[in-house]
Amino acid sequence: QVQLVESGGGLVQAGGSLRLSCAASGSIFSINAMGWYRQAPGKQRELVAIATSGSSTNYADSVKGRFTISRDNAKNTVYLQMNSLKLEDTAVYYCNALVTPNGILLTPRNYWGQGTQVTVSS
Repeated sequence: QVQLVESGGGLVQAGGSLRLSCAASGSIFSINAMGWYRQAPGKQRELVAIATSGSSTNYADSVKGRFTISRDNAKNTVYLQMNSLKLEDTAVYYCNALVTPNGILLTPRNYWGQGTQVTVSS
């Protein structure tokens, strides 16, 4: 019913930049929040950044000042601009959204994207 499609991952040198995109599609009543998580080898999945529909944002301390999350509500799309990338940013990045699908039963739930690999090299 609802699908999140991610793009923009790849291989980049330390100090470089990448821009991730995640578009939500399907029969959507509302999207309360969209965000990005990441999981590096040997580590738990962690929140990177989140943006509510009211443009409130929150970032992990490790990415503050380097990453910027933004939303295009008309397109149901969230972006993650990643600058000054470091080796420790290497991870699979997952889009997540709190979505209320259209229907008689308006039941919000979390949806996940398939993940996109970000590899930082030096």
